[in-house]
Amino acid sequence: MGGRIQRELWEVAVDQYGYVTSKDARRLGINPVELGKLAARDQIEHVSYGVYRFAQLPVTPLDSYMLATLWASGRGVLSHDTALDLHDVCDINPSKVHITVPGRRPERRGGELYLVHSEPLADDEVTWHEGIPIVTVRKAIEQGIASGVQSYLLTQALRIARDRGAITADEHRRLTESLEARS
Repeated sequence: MGGRIQRELWEVAVDQYGYVTSKDARRLGINPVELGKLAARDQIEHVSYGVYRFAQLPVTPLDSYMLATLWASGRGVLSHDTALDLHDVCDINPSKVHITVPGRRPERRGGELYLVHSEPLADDEVTWHEGIPIVTVRKAIEQGIASGVQSYLLTQALRIARDRGAITADEHRRLTESLEARS
């Protein structure tokens, strides 16, 4: 591994599926210009606006999800159909990665890969999946009801979530009533 800057960025990247951002660099007291210099020397890859990746770290099936959250300036949380899929509570197969951001949506290249939702999330609505921020099962089902996910998928999600203890009996009752009222 190269110099001090590269080593410090590597420590962050190891916990973020190989990715490091301009924001991470600033937090470490490193001028983000240094990321561009490392990319010019082929020591890291520039993958998106303000997001870089150390190619030495292996690619995993979860990389695209981490990239989605970082693409949104680190404010993105996996949500909606994507969260239902990753929580493995129904047979949904989203065509895009759904992320929720608080406030204004990011306006930068790469957004065509994502379905970006704008909504404030309470602390108790966010959890972690393999080190990646994601809405809770309860919140994902609520979002699915509101966004029109097919009823049979949400019925499946409610049953599996209840059986696994991911939602309480009261939450199951309330969400079932919301789903029925939607029809």
